Amino acid sequence: MKITSKNALKEALNNPKSLKKVYLSNKFSDQEIIKLIKLNKVHYESIDSFKLNKMEANNQGLLAIVDDYEYYSLEELFSDNVIVMLDHLEDPHNLGAIIRTVEAAGIKSIVIPKDRSVDVNETVMKTSTGALNYVKIARVTNLVNAINTLKDKGYFIYGADMDGTPYKKVSYSDKVVLVIGAEGNGISSLVRKNCDEIVSLPMNGHVNSLNASVAASILIYDLISR
Repeated sequence: MKITSKNALKEALNNPKSLKKVYLSNKFSDQEIIKLIKLNKVHYESIDSFKLNKMEANNQGLLAIVDDYEYYSLEELFSDNVIVMLDHLEDPHNLGAIIRTVEAAGIKSIVIPKDRSVDVNETVMKTSTGALNYVKIARVTNLVNAINTLKDKGYFIYGADMDGTPYKKVSYSDKVVLVIGAEGNGISSLVRKNCDEIVSLPMNGHVNSLNASVAASILIYDLISR
């Protein structure tokens, strides 16, 4: 995975073992990043900015090669009482924002599907602004199978969608899976059928849906405040 932004590199430096190679433009002047690189004993190479631009056109004076994100297994999430499941999100900014909200709320676990879903990439890393290091993300082949496995482990599944129980009237169980749907489409019909309860946010304006990360933030903070 390539990193071309300062914020993403700062986050990667929290786990310097993941960094394979760092290239800095000979005009790079961010002393904070240079200090962090030296402090973590990460080898870097200073190269001509023209050469760097040929390697990666859109950069902030740097190019870092890092290991791909190592996903967790679903079983590694069983110790957490709250899990957020994302039903085929496609926007990396939404995923990054949700990771940030989840971590800020003290939740540690997220489940995403392997297919037709955004992966953890540089944009996700950058948008999460450091939160990615403190959240476990499991990637599963089939969300419904994952839901049934979690039910067997005592979790109650709440899907965020229209025409459900108003969120303020929901009584959450001790072990919760909160399912957030994709941008535009919401949760799939099969996932919805396997939820124990549907939770809805009031829509009193002219639009009938919220951005996925906004809806997730409202529901997550309502959930942890109970």
